[in-house]
Amino acid sequence: MARIELRDVFKSYGNHAHVIRDVNLDIGNNEFCVIVGPSGCGKSTLLRMIAGLETMDSGDCLIGGQRMNDVAPAQRGVSMVFQSYALFPHMTVFENMAFGLRLSKVPIDQIMQRVGEAARILQLSNLLDRLPKALSGGQKQRVAIGRAIVREPGVFLFDEPLSNLDAALRVQTRFEIAKIHRDFGRASTVYVTHDQVEAMTLADRIVLLNTGEALARDGSVAQCGTPLELYHRPCNQFVAGFIGSPKMNFFPGTLVSATAECAQVQLAQGIVVQARVNALSLPEGSAVTLGLRPEDASVGHQVQHLTCTVQWQERLGESTYLYLDSGSSGNPWVLKTAGNSFARTGEHIAMTLPAHHLHVFDSLGRAMHRTVANQDLSLSKPVSNAA
Repeated sequence: MARIELRDVFKSYGNHAHVIRDVNLDIGNNEFCVIVGPSGCGKSTLLRMIAGLETMDSGDCLIGGQRMNDVAPAQRGVSMVFQSYALFPHMTVFENMAFGLRLSKVPIDQIMQRVGEAARILQLSNLLDRLPKALSGGQKQRVAIGRAIVREPGVFLFDEPLSNLDAALRVQTRFEIAKIHRDFGRASTVYVTHDQVEAMTLADRIVLLNTGEALARDGSVAQCGTPLELYHRPCNQFVAGFIGSPKMNFFPGTLVSATAECAQVQLAQGIVVQARVNALSLPEGSAVTLGLRPEDASVGHQVQHLTCTVQWQERLGESTYLYLDSGSSGNPWVLKTAGNSFARTGEHIAMTLPAHHLHVFDSLGRAMHRTVANQDLSLSKPVSNAA
């Protein structure tokens, strides 16, 4: 097992702006850390710097307490699984999985034992004599994972390993990767993806990277925390809008008044709503933005509601998403309802904005502290058995 530390890391290409800016991360032993963010934010670059495939402009990378800046990739004790599989087409599954061990002059009996055990875990035992051309995409990815496993590294690195798979295989392989991390729990795992479902389901901790203007202002890391922390307690509007699918609804408005327990905000539609947040740091009259998750909104003429026009709907069976006209704000608002619900295009409905679910962001996108008492989102809760 190996702890990974990144200290004050910067990376740019030529005279362009920094791709990676002032990154400081501490990834603990046995931790499954997922790096996520928009395209071009530097996810793969950060992973490749840990692997030693990219150099840093400045900063330090430590693995297991040892500085790795000048250590060759093969000597870092890491195994990397690439998006493209990178299998040797002329070698069998067994030979692909054993290749790194043979280069390291591992005794043949140990090679047989390690490859056999990895093949059993990945359900490849009956495919060891096949060439890659005779394998499906999911089987090829499992071979690439098996090749990483047999080296028994202190660190596993995954660079978008599921992006080439269809939806069913993504679910299956995601489960297998989680199982591998559990079975080989002595190794730390760093996993890069743009898929939020992968990030939310696999991660012990998520690192969300900035891009564009947010990067220039705040550095590369937008927020680092457990999946539920980023989902329920985003530190800014960028995080709130990126995590979650469909993404959070945003309502521009003006702060009317604030106490330590509640903020009153007038929306562009003229109504005044309350949010359970502490906005005392903001002067009255400040431009703010309210945020609300699609599943936290509801249909009904309660105290706080907006009358909206239905643009279209998506009926998924277990739920229905209603897309509502947001007026001049551009993107439609999204309301998640029960799977058997239905609304016609052009129909007017009342979307309720519950005060205890609303987020408030200032003009710079910073989140105000919510005053709603929440459970500890960093911990997992057991599912009780039925009586």
